Amino acid sequence: MSTKDDQQLDDLNDQQVEEVVDEVQDDQDSAKRGVYGWVISGSVHLAAIMLAMFAVFAQKLKQEVDTPPTRVNVIAPPEKEKEKPKEKRELEAKVELDAPTEAETPSPTNTLDVPPEPTEREADSDNPNPKGREEATAESETGGSGAFMAIGAGGGGAGMFGSRSGGGRKRAVGAGGGSKGSEGAVEASLRWFKRHQSPNGSWETDTYYQNCTEGAKCEPGGDKAGHGSDQNVAMTGYAVLCFLGAGYDHKTPNKYKTTVKKGLDWMLSVQKPTGYLGNRNYEHPVATMALAEAYAMTADPDLRGPAQKAIDQVLSHQNQDKAAGKDAYAGGLGWDYTAPTARNDSSVTGWNIMALKSALAGGLNVGKGMEGAKKWLELSWKASNAAKNGEYKEWKDITAYDKSHFAYCWNTDEPVAKDNPTGRESIGLVSAIFLGHTAGDAMVESLANEVMALQVPKAFPTNTYYMYYNTMAIFQMGGERWKKWNETVRDQLVHAQLKTTDCRDGSWDWQGSQFHGSDLGRVLTTAYNTLSLEVYYRYKQVQDLHAK
Repeated sequence: MSTKDDQQLDDLNDQQVEEVVDEVQDDQDSAKRGVYGWVISGSVHLAAIMLAMFAVFAQKLKQEVDTPPTRVNVIAPPEKEKEKPKEKRELEAKVELDAPTEAETPSPTNTLDVPPEPTEREADSDNPNPKGREEATAESETGGSGAFMAIGAGGGGAGMFGSRSGGGRKRAVGAGGGSKGSEGAVEASLRWFKRHQSPNGSWETDTYYQNCTEGAKCEPGGDKAGHGSDQNVAMTGYAVLCFLGAGYDHKTPNKYKTTVKKGLDWMLSVQKPTGYLGNRNYEHPVATMALAEAYAMTADPDLRGPAQKAIDQVLSHQNQDKAAGKDAYAGGLGWDYTAPTARNDSSVTGWNIMALKSALAGGLNVGKGMEGAKKWLELSWKASNAAKNGEYKEWKDITAYDKSHFAYCWNTDEPVAKDNPTGRESIGLVSAIFLGHTAGDAMVESLANEVMALQVPKAFPTNTYYMYYNTMAIFQMGGERWKKWNETVRDQLVHAQLKTTDCRDGSWDWQGSQFHGSDLGRVLTTAYNTLSLEVYYRYKQVQDLHAK
C-alpha cells in the first residue's frame, strides 16, 4: 500500500476515533443526566414520605396529649371460697306413730306410692310444662312480693304468712313433716279447681260440674239452705285461698296467675258499694280473707281499697258487749250470721278473726276488732266451762294438763253457754293461737288435750271442717301432738284423694264428711282438704308454741 493510502487510512481512523469518543462522551453525559434525574426524583419522594410520617406522628402525639394518662392496676383474683357441705334434710318426719287401731285407711307411711300423673291430662294453658303428681314441687313457681307480715300468735315478727313459694315452701314441707305425696296432692287439687272454674271466674256450688272437661262429669253440688249466690261467694273465696296458700298469686309469673286473677276479679265484681261480699257474716269473711291475703302477697294497689272496705264491714257487723259502754269497738265481741246480736256463733266468729289477721298481714286498718275478739274468746271459753261437769273442771280450776270445752254458741247476756256448750274446741283453739295465747297457757293446752283425745280422725271420710281447723291449730302447737296428727291426717288425705281418668281426678268425695254444710258438695270438701295439706307453709309456725 502507498504512503498516500496510509495517510488516508490514518486520517480516517482519527476521524472514526473522534466520532467514537464523541459518542462515548454523549453517552456519559446522558447517563449523568439520568442519574441526576433519579437522584432528584428519589429526593422528592423521600421528602413526601417524611412529611406523611410527620403528619401521623403529630396526630398520635396530639391524641396522647388530649387523653389523660391511665394507670393500670393488676388485681389479684379473689380466693375461691370453700363450698360449705350441703345440709342433709329429711323430707319427712320419721316418728313412730301411735295411730288408732280402728283406722280403716292404709297404714300411714313416709313413702307414699303415688304414681306420676300423665302430663297430657294437664289442661292448663298457663302451664306449658305440666308436672306430674310425684314431680309437684315448689321450686318452679314464684310467690308473692308483698307484705307477708304478722299472722300468727302475738303478731309482729312472731308469725308470718309462712314460706308459700320457691325453696322456702320445699324447706317448710321438710321441716313440718310433709311428703312428696302431700305436695303432689295439693298440685292435683289445684288443677281440679282450675278445670272447674266458671267462665266468669267464680266457683259455683251447684253448677261447677258443668265446667267438667275430661271424661265423666262430677255430680252437682247441694244448696239445701237456699243461700244461692252467697254460697258462690264463699266457694270462690275458698278456691282462691287454696291457690294463694300454695304461693300462686295474680301478679307474679306462675302457672295459675290467670286463674287467680279471674277469681279475684269476680269477687270484686259482686262486691257491694258498702264493701260487703254476699249477705251474711259467714261468706263475707271468707271472701274478705282471700282479698286481704292477695293484697298482702302482692301489694296490688287495686286490691287495697276493696279489701279495706270489706274489713270495714267485718268491723261494723261485730257484736257488742252491752256492759262495755258506748265505744263500738272497745265493747266488741264475736259475730252472728247477720246484724250484731247477743248471739256469738263460734263458727262465724272464727272466719271473721282469720279475715282480720289476714288484713293485719297486709297492713290494713282493723280498728279494735281484735280486742273485741279477744274478749269474746275469754268469755265464751269461761261460759263453756262454767261448772264442773264429770271429768271436766270449772274454768278457774283448769290447768295445762286438763281438758276443756268450747261452745258452738254463747249469748252475751248468759254466763253459761247453754246452746251446744261443746264441739267447737277446734275453732276455740285456732282463735286462741291467732289471738296471742301461747304454750303453757291453760286455755290452749286444755283445748289441745281435748282435740287430741277426741278429734284425731280415725279414717276418711271424717269431719272435714274440724279437721281443717285442728290441722292449723295442732301444727302451731308442734311437738309430739303434731307428729301424731300429721302422720295420721296427711296420709289419710293423700290416700283418699281421687286418682281417676275422669274430671273428678284431684278432688275428694264429700259423702260422709260429717259436718254441717258437707252436703254442699265436692268444691267445699276439696277446698278444706287442700288447705289442710298446705299447712306446712301457709302460716309460719309460732316458735314459742313449737318449743312445747
